[in-house]
Amino acid sequence: MNITPEAFVLGLSALGAGMAMIAGAGVGAGQGIATGKAVESIARQPESKGDILQTMFIGMAMAETSVIFALIVAIILLFANPFVAMLS
Repeated sequence: MNITPEAFVLGLSALGAGMAMIAGAGVGAGQGIATGKAVESIARQPESKGDILQTMFIGMAMAETSVIFALIVAIILLFANPFVAMLS
């Protein structure tokens, strides 16, 4: 069985794209934990709700940027693969 270099690069790129999207699982779990802790904090101190929510939303936005970056990398690897052009 002969595997062409292009097929090899495309296969590994698909594997890399899948691995990049695993980042979404970790971030999703972390955001769930952060939201749960924020709700617990608001239940203990309702008067500080605004500060807790503001800090939580900033943290969520920072965490979400890593997933968006991983998604962009995965899309590039799947649809605009720069490594295939290096084979010619």
